[in-house]
Amino acid sequence: MDLSHFSYALTPILTWLSVGPIKFLVNSAKEKRWAFDLIGNGGFPSNHSAVVTSMATMIALKEGIAHPAFGVAVTLAFIVIIDANSLRQHVGKHAQAINLLRQFESSSVKLRERMGHTKIEIAGGILTGIAIASLIHAVFNML
Repeated sequence: MDLSHFSYALTPILTWLSVGPIKFLVNSAKEKRWAFDLIGNGGFPSNHSAVVTSMATMIALKEGIAHPAFGVAVTLAFIVIIDANSLRQHVGKHAQAINLLRQFESSSVKLRERMGHTKIEIAGGILTGIAIASLIHAVFNML
């Protein structure tokens, strides 16, 4: 049985599981405290960008960049990355405006304002995704 086929399933899962703790440690170092309240959307590196990039990288490494699946993976990656930068940034700005309007309501729940990613956070996600997929590919090639 060829274990290398499992790399397609493991790559996005291991990337997701790896980026969360990295993001927590980066946020904690930046805040100079344990940043449990910053777990979630936003932050460095972008989890979504890392996951889609890791899958595109794995397909490129295993099948080559001429394979149709690589084209599909890159297209999906672009959609996710654009969404992470633009749409979710706007959602965060809307949350800021709503929170400002509702600041005098004692019963209102504050909306999360940090939703999207900066270009640096996305670049970090892309590089992390490439690195993790490359590592997984190397490990499976040794088996």
